[in-house]
Amino acid sequence: MSTQDKARALMMRHYQLIKNRQQSMLERAGEELGLPGEMSHYWNPTQGKIDPNARITYDRSNAAMS
Repeated sequence: MSTQDKARALMMRHYQLIKNRQQSMLERAGEELGLPGEMSHYWNPTQGKIDPNARITYDRSNAAMS
């Protein structure tokens, strides 16, 4: 696997992790509000890009668990 392929795979994995975190949090909030299940699965990126504010919110933190 070339360096470019590795970088692309790493970025795609990072994108998926952020997407999954955002969807999980939206689903939990939807359940608390009593929304139907299909409304909690909302995902609408613009041209496949995550909003920069959402990236900061749902990205992994620098805190470590001990």
